[in-house]
Amino acid sequence: MTDRKIAFLGTGLMGAPMARRLLDAGFAVTVWNRDRSKADALAADGATVAVTAVEAASGASVLFTMLTNAGAVSEILFGSGVADALKPGAVVVDNSSIPPPIAREHATKLAERGIRHIDAPVSGGVVGAAAGTLAIMAGGDAEVIDSVRDVLAPLGRVTRVGPSGAGQLAKLGNQQIVAVTIGAIAEAMLLVEAGGGSREAFRAAIRGGFAESRILELHGQRMIERNFEPGGTARNQLKDLDAVLDAAQSLSLHLPLTEAVRAEFAEFVEKGGGESDHSGLLLHLEEKNARGKA
Repeated sequence: MTDRKIAFLGTGLMGAPMARRLLDAGFAVTVWNRDRSKADALAADGATVAVTAVEAASGASVLFTMLTNAGAVSEILFGSGVADALKPGAVVVDNSSIPPPIAREHATKLAERGIRHIDAPVSGGVVGAAAGTLAIMAGGDAEVIDSVRDVLAPLGRVTRVGPSGAGQLAKLGNQQIVAVTIGAIAEAMLLVEAGGGSREAFRAAIRGGFAESRILELHGQRMIERNFEPGGTARNQLKDLDAVLDAAQSLSLHLPLTEAVRAEFAEFVEKGGGESDHSGLLLHLEEKNARGKA
């Protein structure tokens, strides 16, 4: 059992299995979630459940945040008093997906209090969180990242990709690839089926070739089974694509493929698909093609 005290704020779809991995590794973990029931569910695994985020943060040497968006992270860290409750030298590991400038701003404000910060968004979904196989993209000082590698190890593979904010940029790049690939697979399945082929046979035929990917494996199967219970929602995918295009604009980049798939996700969300899994973009493309044939 390690003597490091861990606080984990945000025990939702991704946060709960991540916190459970830390508990299983022997860390003392105090958890908090805005919906108390989601934190209470971890008590049976050995977690201490805090009534407030500040209570969870008090005395923690490493604090994880896995929250919905930048506004939620800012509010918890600086609006609710969490940053002031942390002792100097503590490390904040933000696993949330937020815009890179906001991550850098958080790092600066925490440094003023003597607190270290890593922006460390993850990829791998709920399955990866439960298995401890997440890809963790870390931005921040190498020394700070190295100081918490033992804590991050039960969660997955951590790679430092650059200074503060670089982890968030890497996650945005990851989300670009995910979104464009989901769109490509959905469109290819529509094409094959329209010509008389089988979606399932098509996916089986191309497995192992140049088009192979984790997305073809998992989301391609979702499309065949028509199982769109959310792992990652279309609404969050749209949020990430908006952040990608904001970052691209600040860097004077034009990303036409990202812009095109962002437009389709925006329409899908607007028409009620926001809480569907992002692979549910297939439904939007099917409906769009049905309209075109009417």
